[in-house]
Amino acid sequence: MLMKKMLQLFVGFLMAGFMQAALAEVAPDELVKKTADEVLTIIKQDKDIQAGNIAKITQVAEEKILPNFNFDRTSRMVLGKHWRAASPEQKEAFKLQFRDLLIRTYASALSKYQNQTISFKPMRMQPDDKEVVVRSEILQPGGQPIAVDYSLEKAGDSWKVYDIVIEGVSLVTNYRGQFSDEIKRTGLEGLIQKLSEKNKTT
Repeated sequence: MLMKKMLQLFVGFLMAGFMQAALAEVAPDELVKKTADEVLTIIKQDKDIQAGNIAKITQVAEEKILPNFNFDRTSRMVLGKHWRAASPEQKEAFKLQFRDLLIRTYASALSKYQNQTISFKPMRMQPDDKEVVVRSEILQPGGQPIAVDYSLEKAGDSWKVYDIVIEGVSLVTNYRGQFSDEIKRTGLEGLIQKLSEKNKTT
């Protein structure tokens, strides 16, 4: 419940701002700070988003998330041993449905923005590091800060997100548990079908 609530309320509006650009010279923490500020500005100024225009919110999520999220790695991590046993067709089908699931989650979170602000912690990074964690807190009026950590890897000339940890709960670990239970009940094909049906309901 904690992971679902936090994803719905906070993760989407942060992740939706990762801009597709030549960012090789930008440190990952600076990238997160810059794009988070841009997203907050968009949300505050876009009356359609504030009014809950789902089509526009989804479009924003699709345009801003996809180029900067490593769905291949996240999908492999989420399925774990089941990924190795899947056929190429099943892998592609799962990635498609999982991507759509995340987009819907982010779009829902975008529609629920309520004037939260973001505080970032100093990042430790060596010049040759290929993976880093950017740590932040979501500050909400009248509430306790929410810790949100982003795991990024360097892919070519850019940094891409492959996991998010909210209050110590990993997005990858959370979905791995959910999906593993469903695979035990209905198999990988059953999971893919369930995700497809769920994605069609919104």
